[in-house]
Amino acid sequence: MDSLTNLLENNRAWADAQIAQDPQFFARLVNQQTPEYLWIGCSDSRVPANQITGLAPGEVFVHRNVANVVVQTDFNLLSVLQFAVDVLKVKHVIVCGHYGCGGVRAALENQRHGIVDNWLRHIRTTARLSGSELEGMEHENAVNRLCELNVLANAQNLSRTTIVEDAWRRGQALEIHSWIYRLDTGRISVLGPSITG
Repeated sequence: MDSLTNLLENNRAWADAQIAQDPQFFARLVNQQTPEYLWIGCSDSRVPANQITGLAPGEVFVHRNVANVVVQTDFNLLSVLQFAVDVLKVKHVIVCGHYGCGGVRAALENQRHGIVDNWLRHIRTTARLSGSELEGMEHENAVNRLCELNVLANAQNLSRTTIVEDAWRRGQALEIHSWIYRLDTGRISVLGPSITG
């Protein structure tokens, strides 16, 4: 427990600072969760959705996994998606990857990494389907291009879930966005047009 004392102290300092800045901050937070955004991002600790988008707690609903993968058989992701779309009525779903992603890098390597290999299978398929584009690229450039292709493929996968299809069929306003984050600059780039139906 002693090794985590600093985290608890940081929490107390953060909570006290929030109250000092806005005495009603937590009272409002308790009584509402109405985010307009669902963020599907990588588990990488250097890519915190709220911080890099400048959003406060309660403004973005977040799901993270290794390499921001969207698979129609991932019940964890589908549960988050359904709650966000059907209950919270988010208007935007953002699939955000990042350059230099370790999961994408591992998917390009021709070696075993353990159980995560099963998770990375989708990325390997994306790499195989994009082989001609990635062939001949310097390794780091190929990793970064596959990071982009992975985001685009997962945004397409998301658009084909029954949850999203049903929302569009009902006429619900819902857009899917493909973004990528650059660790060395802290900047987000848009990879393609939004998917709107």
